[in-house]
Amino acid sequence: MKILIAITGASGAIYAQRLLDQLDTRAHTVHVVQSQYAEAVAREEMTGGIRLPAGAKTHGLKSMNAPFASGSNPVDVMVVIPCTMGTLGRIAHGISDDVLLRAADVTLKERRKLILVPRETPYHLLHLKNMELLLSAGALILPANPSFYSRPQTVEAVADTVVARVLDHMGIAHTLGTRWGAEPE
Repeated sequence: MKILIAITGASGAIYAQRLLDQLDTRAHTVHVVQSQYAEAVAREEMTGGIRLPAGAKTHGLKSMNAPFASGSNPVDVMVVIPCTMGTLGRIAHGISDDVLLRAADVTLKERRKLILVPRETPYHLLHLKNMELLLSAGALILPANPSFYSRPQTVEAVADTVVARVLDHMGIAHTLGTRWGAEPE
């Protein structure tokens, strides 16, 4: 599977890190692009910032010659995690002035999976209207709302409750946490 992980400057870099930690670059082609402020926010929130898995391919934000910037070479799934409301709004309105936004546009037009993980709260009407536009265009909005029925004991375990849902929607098997109603083995 060809996967693009896009990381924006919203708080919640741990979600991106935990997702990257779950991706096997031997089984999947993993591309990573970060927004202008993603790295700064990640360094503020996590010691050392984002750690990319060996084999992940990185792309500069202004590099429009990345393979996934063309409809003739789309990714199978793109995840924007965490996703700022500014990025969500620009994607909703078809603004494609960098490779992250262009890739989201290509993903939608090619009817591939686009998963957006907003981490902002509260929402105002424009946020909801932008989400409505994206849902109508085929995107999946998966807010970073952790669950607690598994009684997570660490910050990582709390983040994993969201990452598990992202992986489910990507179609990637995982062993993060327990599922609701699942009997312990």
